[in-house]
Amino acid sequence: MTNIDKHVPGSFCWVELATTDQNAAIGFYGKIFGWSANNMPMGPDGVYTIFELGGRAAAAGSTLRPEMKAHGVPPHWTLYVAVESADASAAKAEKLGGNVLGSPFDVFDAGRMAVVQDPTGATVCLWQPKRNQGTGVGGVHGTLCWADLSTPDRERAGRFYSDLFGWTMMKEDEKSEHNYWHIKNGEEFIGGMPPSKHLDANVPPHWIPYFLVTNCDATIAKAKQLGGKTCVEATDLENVGRFAVLIDAQGAVFAVFQAAK
Repeated sequence: MTNIDKHVPGSFCWVELATTDQNAAIGFYGKIFGWSANNMPMGPDGVYTIFELGGRAAAAGSTLRPEMKAHGVPPHWTLYVAVESADASAAKAEKLGGNVLGSPFDVFDAGRMAVVQDPTGATVCLWQPKRNQGTGVGGVHGTLCWADLSTPDRERAGRFYSDLFGWTMMKEDEKSEHNYWHIKNGEEFIGGMPPSKHLDANVPPHWIPYFLVTNCDATIAKAKQLGGKTCVEATDLENVGRFAVLIDAQGAVFAVFQAAK
């Protein structure tokens, strides 16, 4: 287990579930990832759940807000990227052709955030840390380890994120078997973009978080037992590991990854 005390700008620093049944989600993820739930009051009738491993934050969750449900927003996971200034990054995102869906605002004394949509339609949050640096644990079962962007226009999305966060897009040869683009933040690989031929045209562009697991197949079996299902079956990546894309019992999509030994 690696304790994380600070996230460098441009890295994924938080991951948050919005669901229709918070208690059911707490049970589901608690059983597959070993997360404990630290529930905190949020507004007059809401609760914000910090999912913890070893007493340190691994993720978070809350119930979908009524206005989101009214607009047909389904249960989903949202990724946060660490920035030095939420205001400056949101303004830059807009200049680069993105949309600011949520203007910068303070989350008590925890930090300052904004919600932006890239030019292809995928949404990500900006996080300027104050008291809360973000996730505090990594490298073990149930911790965020990667993120994939599903988008029909990798070139456009790639330019946007490179200009906004300083990411480097490592493109595979178009003729290669996988044609997968890797995303680097500084010297660290943090995510990627699969080719659009693998995407469902009926699903809008979105980010998918990957959680590290010790046994991919056992995690899938447990998820199915608890009402989840797979949308990408367990797949081996030579010398890299084994992954699968799952849907939880309420409909939120996430992925699991078992590193090769």
